[in-house]
Amino acid sequence: MTDHPSFSERIGDKVRCTVCPRHCELDEGQRGFCFVRQRQSDHVVSTTYGRSSGFVMDPIEKKPLYHFHPGTPVLSFGTAGCNLGCHFCQNWDMTKSRQLDILQSEATPGAIARAAVATGARSVAYTYNDPVIFIEYAVDTALACREKDIFNVAVTAGYITPEAAEHFFPFMDAANIDLKAFSENFYHKLCAGALAPVLETLEYVVRETDCWLEITTLLIPGENDSDEDLDLLTRWVAEHLGPTVPLHFSAFHPDYRLDRHPPTSLTILRRAVKWAHSNGLLHVYLGNVRSTEGSQTLCPHCGASLIGRSGYRITHWNLDDEGRCTTCGNRCEGRFSGPPGHWGTRYERVDISRFAT
Repeated sequence: MTDHPSFSERIGDKVRCTVCPRHCELDEGQRGFCFVRQRQSDHVVSTTYGRSSGFVMDPIEKKPLYHFHPGTPVLSFGTAGCNLGCHFCQNWDMTKSRQLDILQSEATPGAIARAAVATGARSVAYTYNDPVIFIEYAVDTALACREKDIFNVAVTAGYITPEAAEHFFPFMDAANIDLKAFSENFYHKLCAGALAPVLETLEYVVRETDCWLEITTLLIPGENDSDEDLDLLTRWVAEHLGPTVPLHFSAFHPDYRLDRHPPTSLTILRRAVKWAHSNGLLHVYLGNVRSTEGSQTLCPHCGASLIGRSGYRITHWNLDDEGRCTTCGNRCEGRFSGPPGHWGTRYERVDISRFAT
């Protein structure tokens, strides 16, 4: 375990939580918007430390991360609660829960690291709900994993304060950050949040850390898929983060409060890809669709197919041990180490209690 900032500050009779830009000001015993950070005396603490909704082994591509040790298995877990209020949340049963009894698994950071080694996981992913709200648990687990040469992966909306980001992302080896739209109105109306802090987080990760970054945007018809939306978003990513940052456009399927909204068509996804390419992005992918379209990694120099995929399964591999194209020798940006793994589409539950001391 490490020493953590308190992520708390006294404001008169209140104590303010400084983990995320919401800055909830709490009375004694009161919980923040996320429901799992609670004022106890002069501090705000995590009430879910050491408890999870469950542990599973699945493919790294599912996070989605396509340029981070492809084909390898990742031990994934989350807790409960969330600091955004997305109307389209696909994990709403965990993130919106006000019942902490959904947390069935208890595990210390050391137990998680031991489980990763024993199950053959290459990484541990902090996912399903946003690890920002269980930052202390995630960082302690990341430290335990690094001691055993296990990578750490964050799947997050990036809604975090600069203070907390500086404590969190240096311990992560890779992150997929949701850029939900390029509109303050979208974030306000459909997420109960704000866009600006997310953009600040994205720039911080790219400029100030060694954490490998990929981005996901869930396209919702009529909400964030206009030509103007797509042009602004992809242009900003290219200009502020760089053309080699992978961008995943994911299809929306009706869920939670948008359960009567139409799903995203392949036509919309193809249009998004065209905008991304026209603005200079080199690695653009499609997700949440039953198609191999938009799944290949192409060499930006010669156009050769570097990594072929069918769902989460690697079908061919044309990179050398240092991540260079075997056709032209151009290096593909990412984290590659020799041949790919072969985990494929498997999904396996892990009984974390086996690894308790």
